Amino acid sequence: MSAIVTSGLSKTYKSLGKAPVHSLRDLDLTVDENEVFGFLGRNGAGKTTTIKLLTGLIHPTAGRAQLFGVDTLLPDARRMVGYMPEQPYFYEYLTPKETIEFYGRLRGLTVAERQQAWEQISELLDLRDIADRRIRGFSKGMRQRVGFAVALVGDPPLLILDEPMSGLDPLGRRMIRELILKMRDRGKTIFFSSHVLSDVEEICARVGILVSGKLAACDRITALVGDVPKSVEVCATGLTAEFVAGLGDYVLAREERKEGGHRLVVENTEAANQLATEISRAGGMLLSLHPVQESLEDFFTRIQEGTQISLPEEAQPAALAAAEE
Repeated sequence: MSAIVTSGLSKTYKSLGKAPVHSLRDLDLTVDENEVFGFLGRNGAGKTTTIKLLTGLIHPTAGRAQLFGVDTLLPDARRMVGYMPEQPYFYEYLTPKETIEFYGRLRGLTVAERQQAWEQISELLDLRDIADRRIRGFSKGMRQRVGFAVALVGDPPLLILDEPMSGLDPLGRRMIRELILKMRDRGKTIFFSSHVLSDVEEICARVGILVSGKLAACDRITALVGDVPKSVEVCATGLTAEFVAGLGDYVLAREERKEGGHRLVVENTEAANQLATEISRAGGMLLSLHPVQESLEDFFTRIQEGTQISLPEEAQPAALAAAEE
C-alpha cells in the first residue's frame, strides 16, 4: 500500500475584488511506504499548502488525498501522521519532558504509554540532559529536536516535515539527516520539504519538484540528473601560455593553478579526448580527466528557469505546462 496518494489535488484562495490565487493545481503524487521523499520548490510554489492539505489543516478546492488508503479529511488519517511545521510552536514555560507528556495526552496515550514514549524518544533524540529545562531558553537546533520529538509521539507510520533543516548550522542539519534515516530504518515513511538541496540529494531516493503550484518533475534523483556529464575537467602540466591561449572554442574555461599546471574545462568526453591528444603532442603531461555530473541543484535551477529538459515520460507529469506559464 502507498503511504500517500493524491489525485487532482488543488487549492485556490479567493478574495473579494482580487484575482484567485491557485496555490496548488492538479497534484497527482504517490509516495511509497518506507520511503524518504523530498518535496522541492521555490518559496510560494505550494509546498506548505500541500503539507497542510495532507495533514487535514485545510480542505482542498478540488481533488483528493489519501494516507494509507484513508481520506485526509477523516480523523483516522491524522492518527497516522506525525507533523513538524517549519517553525514549531511550544509553550515556552514547559520542559521537553512536559511537552511530550502534553502531546501524549492529546494523542490519547495512557500513563504507561506516555512514559514509554518519553523513554524511547528522549533516548533517540538525546533529550535527557535537557529534560527539565524550560524551552524558552532553547537554541534553534534544540527546538528542532523537540519539534521532531513531538512528531514521533504516538509512533505514527508517516512523518511529514516542513523545512526541518531551515536555519540550522551544519551540525544541526546533519543531526536532522541522521534522524530521518533512523526513522526510515525503523520502517517509517518520511515526506519532507526543504531548500537545502545537498541534504535532499544525500538522503532521498525520489523527489518531486513544484513550479508555480504544479508538479513539474517527479522521479528518482538519478533519473532526473542523468548519467551524462555536464562537462569534463582536464588537468595537465608542462603547457606553455601560448599553447593554452591558442586552444579552440571547445575549451569552455581555462585556469592556471598556483601549484603549477592548468585546469581546462570542455563540454564532453569527446572534446576531452581531443584535448588530451593535443596536450600529449605539445609535450605536456595529463594529470587527470574528471567528468562533472549535474547535481540536483543544477537540475532544480534549470527546471525553475524553464530551460528545455529531457525527462523520462514518467518523470514529467507537468513539466511542459509549468515551463510554458
